[in-house]
Amino acid sequence: MDPSRAELLRQVEADVVACAICPRLVAWREQVGREKRAAFRTDDYWARGVPGFGDPAASVVIVGLAPAAHGANRTGRMFTGDRSGDFLYAALHRTGFANQPASVARDDGLELSGAWITAPVRCAPPANKPTIDERDACRPYLERELAVLDARVLVPLGAFAYEGLCRILGIRPRPPFAHGVEVVLGDGRWLLGSFHVSQQNTFTGKLTEPMFDAVLLRARALAGL
Repeated sequence: MDPSRAELLRQVEADVVACAICPRLVAWREQVGREKRAAFRTDDYWARGVPGFGDPAASVVIVGLAPAAHGANRTGRMFTGDRSGDFLYAALHRTGFANQPASVARDDGLELSGAWITAPVRCAPPANKPTIDERDACRPYLERELAVLDARVLVPLGAFAYEGLCRILGIRPRPPFAHGVEVVLGDGRWLLGSFHVSQQNTFTGKLTEPMFDAVLLRARALAGL
């Protein structure tokens, strides 16, 4: 791996953590950090922008939605400390991308191999619904990460991430989003869609473990891992 890649990603991380561009998101992430959830009342909430996380040499980039108010907004790491993360990291472990099946804190020993996890919006939004303007304000961070990473496969989780990636990648016309949709990019990369790993999807059976494992294994195959 080019030593400069990790340094460039650290620069993006620093800028994300310091970001205060969107007043609504800044106010909400900090309010949640002060008021806390009863189960986490003794925790010191992160309450800042949440950077991407993973292997700087990743061939697969997984793109979520935004930090969860009491998940990544609390722990400071993508999909860490909430039910969506429980589902995601268990699947990443089963499919060979993670060294352990659970993630509860930034310092819990979790390491990713071949994968990077990021999002189009880096601050927890009210009702878990960022606006298009907030996504657009955050867009440069995702663009910078994608420019540094040498990824072969991009896996958006849900329509919001899919549409955001299509805009960044200049995909027109945009194929309709669907679970398992595959789009071949002109430079040989792939866009491989999946339903989001939200509780709304996993608890209702809209997204099952076999369905998500199949997407991750397909991503491995397309990336040549």
